[in-house]
Amino acid sequence: MKRLSLTLLLDVLLGGVVGGCGEGIKPTATIAATDSADQVLIAMSHYVTEQGLQRARVRADTAFFFSPSQSAELRNVHITFYDPRGAETSTLTAKEGTYRWRTGNMEARGSVLVVRTDGATLRTEVLRYFQAKNEVSSDKPFVFDEPNRHVEGDGFTSDPDFKVVTAIRPKGTGGKFTLPNR
Repeated sequence: MKRLSLTLLLDVLLGGVVGGCGEGIKPTATIAATDSADQVLIAMSHYVTEQGLQRARVRADTAFFFSPSQSAELRNVHITFYDPRGAETSTLTAKEGTYRWRTGNMEARGSVLVVRTDGATLRTEVLRYFQAKNEVSSDKPFVFDEPNRHVEGDGFTSDPDFKVVTAIRPKGTGGKFTLPNR
């Protein structure tokens, strides 16, 4: 009886799939992006260079490379950034991320933490880096702390050193600023 039920179920499912192909019925199951990766690397380490100088070291527990989109999906991300002289400037950790090697753009997602060598920290859920603009941004709440400044808000755009920050609904303490004359 069990075998007959299974056979009938398979016949109905297969008949529905074969019979439905010409009728425009879309399958409900999806293939995970990781199933279509061109390459999968375990314990990946990649050096990003600019004019022969090391600018970053990208590490991930797992990396899924997709040639058509020229991107990599990374899990358990750790990136170390370097200045033009080769000195370490900051580190970034996140649960996952995307690296687009054609543009150099990166996105980190999930418990993103950036720690500068001077002790400043940035916490958010999403952080994007746009290489052409040399700009970092987030459309998610963030907290930035350094010894004399605390800034938080609902999103921001900044230079990578976080010297010039444009925040969405900011609040914070510390630092000096000048109000415009009226």
